[in-house]
Amino acid sequence: MVTPIAIDPADFDLANPQREYLLNPFPTYARLREESPVHCNPDGTYFVTCFEEVAEVLRSKDMSSDKETQMVARFGRDAAITEHNLNVMVFVDPPDHTRLRKLVSHAFTNRALARWEQVVENVVERLLRENLDQGGEMDLIGDFAYILPLTVIGEMMGVPTGDRERFSRWSWMVTASLEPSAGPELVAEANAAVNDFKSYLGALAEERRRRPGDDLISLLVQAEEDGERLGELELLHNAAFLLNAGHETTSNLIGNGVNALFENPDQMELLRDNPELAESAVEEMLRYDSPNQIGGRLPTKDVTFRDTTIPAGTFIWISNGAANRDPSAFPEPDRFDIRRTPNKHVAFGHGIHLCLGAALARMEGRAAIRRLVSNYPNLRPGGEPEPRMRARHRGFKKFPIAA
Repeated sequence: MVTPIAIDPADFDLANPQREYLLNPFPTYARLREESPVHCNPDGTYFVTCFEEVAEVLRSKDMSSDKETQMVARFGRDAAITEHNLNVMVFVDPPDHTRLRKLVSHAFTNRALARWEQVVENVVERLLRENLDQGGEMDLIGDFAYILPLTVIGEMMGVPTGDRERFSRWSWMVTASLEPSAGPELVAEANAAVNDFKSYLGALAEERRRRPGDDLISLLVQAEEDGERLGELELLHNAAFLLNAGHETTSNLIGNGVNALFENPDQMELLRDNPELAESAVEEMLRYDSPNQIGGRLPTKDVTFRDTTIPAGTFIWISNGAANRDPSAFPEPDRFDIRRTPNKHVAFGHGIHLCLGAALARMEGRAAIRRLVSNYPNLRPGGEPEPRMRARHRGFKKFPIAA
């Protein structure tokens, strides 16, 4: 086991993160909260890590989610990844955000998701039967945590089974390009992935216009609210975004959550004896080791946090993961407690941009964790896990487990 190391704030640069930080960011977050809670990065951006400031950035009307300036500066005006990010609802402000969210949200109401709950349970059972039951070992990520949400969102969107594997490659490239440290080679791959997404989803959308079904693509094609419909680019990019975000978050939730249970066997036993705690266990997993650690906003006017004034137009990075370990908001924040209540974490954001797919991710996480713990009393690590080494989307690349 690697000894946790807290990076000195004087040496911390979010755009060039040290290996020790990527392996375990929480000691560094603790030191930043204590010594540099409104931290100025070498590139002039700021990084805030305390719950109060993170929540304020997420809910403030003076904080823009529009990433045009940032995306154009990073990727170029004509880059495919720029076009993608400027058309997805998570990166736009009202009134466009309000319009897009209304059009897409019909598919994510509790009533709409209820019909998929049994699908989720069936996929969980099948994947465990085909993998862990067969040989007593599997890769928690590659054989299960990544395939589960990919299969479910694929079913929801009406994507043919044989085409879903390519989405995992495309999605990884697109989400990885959002890392603060993403380099030119990765950005080039992300641009190619966006173009592939557009081509594939464009053909699928055209087919659904001719022969609509009860899938999500059909719903997006037909969606209308107050006379408004999705434009072609909005439809394609938001469909791609739902595919990307839908399985990235759940995969990391399951991997990080199982890892927390292995590191806290008393909590594993508590959950095994009390499966009804699956709901609160998933909430604690989301808080304790958040799948999405970092986000950002652009202030539209000067803002002051503590003693630091951040000028309008200066990008602010926020750490949901750090905020969820802030002792001012969570007693004993470094203790993993599946009975923790209240647990008002910001793993899915806060305010008008609260993650639209949060209910689906929670449903998938509960089903996966409950079955893993209840069905396999001898569940244990099957080898050394391989972390993904990403700052924004925290999780594992591989995680051998055995039963």
